[in-house]
Formats: sequence, C-alpha cells, structure tokens
Amino acid sequence: MPNEIIAEINLSDTEPTLSSKIIADVPLFTEWIAQQLASKGATYGIGGYCENRNIYAPYAAFCTHTARTLHLGVDIWGAAGTPVYAPIGGMIHSYAYNDANGDYGVTIILQHNIDTTAFYTLYGHLSQGDLAAYRVGKFITRGEVIGHFGNPTENGNWPPHLHFQIIEDIGQYEGDYPGVCALAEKEKFVSNSPDATLMINF
Repeated sequence: MPNEIIAEINLSDTEPTLSSKIIADVPLFTEWIAQQLASKGATYGIGGYCENRNIYAPYAAFCTHTARTLHLGVDIWGAAGTPVYAPIGGMIHSYAYNDANGDYGVTIILQHNIDTTAFYTLYGHLSQGDLAAYRVGKFITRGEVIGHFGNPTENGNWPPHLHFQIIEDIGQYEGDYPGVCALAEKEKFVSNSPDATLMINF
C-alpha cells in the first residue's frame, strides 16, 4: 500500500459511535467504515490486534458456549477488489471457503520457514475469484498478489477488508484457524498469534 494514507480504526467496545444497530446491518457498517476513512482522509483503515469487540454479537458462530470477542489478527479495511500482496515468500499450506455467516469467507494460509522453524500467515475475507489460482504446495514470492478483498456476499457478510494473522503452531487446522477467542483463552491464543502489524510494514 505505498503512497496511500493508512489510518487506525477502532472497532473495540470502547468506540462510542459503533452502535449495535450499525454492526447488525452490513450496509450501515460498511458506510460507517467509509465515514471513518473519509474523516481521516485515508484510503485504508488498519487495526484490531487484541481488541475486545462487540461486532461479533450478530453472528451465531461467535456466541456458542462462551462468547468469543478478542480479535487475534490485524484488519485492513478498504474497497472490495483491493489486491493483497504476500509480505514474505512462502508456500500455500491450505485454503478454504469458510462460508458461514460471519466467518472468513475465502481463506488462504501460507507456510513460511526460517532455518528450521515454520510459522504461518492467514489471509481471510478474500474474493471467490481467487480460489481458482490456489494449489496446496504452490510457492508464493514476496510481493506476489495472493488475493483481493471480497465483497460481503462472499467474505462472510462483512464490510470489505482483509483479516491478517500470524500463527506459530497451526496444529491440525487447514484453511482455517480461530481469528477471535474468548477472553478466558487470551493467554493461549495471543501467545500463538503475535501482533502481525510489523509484518504488514514489510
């Protein structure tokens, strides 16, 4: 995103203008994001790591048993169709279309290796048009376009954005990994998903 203005957007439960009415209505939520960007003269919004959020309340997937509200990735908000570039080289570990309401939509996970240590990056809420290019084991070079921001009909019913997350130990997950956890599970999940902001700066 060189030469573009990027501004922080607060989606935590401390943001007074983000009402339950707005978060329950995708067009209103999308307009709220647009207003936030316009007020800051920005093309993209960024933020969300370790934010405690109320925005998951309308989605049943986040409310089973214990409510999951703590965001584990970094969100980048912008227009549908915005290209997503790989910040470092890697290999496609897995991908999926997580199509439940409120889920990731199209998701790709890359595996990276530094010496003998592997870690993973997850990119969620992408466009369905990107799926045709994915193949497990395919090598991705730094700066390569790996996807595009999906629209609400294909990205889990969210305003267009990218969910970007680092995962140290992915376990048995394929094409998916929790991007939000319960507050009681914070230590477990945050230790496995460090702040991805630094990698975005690559």
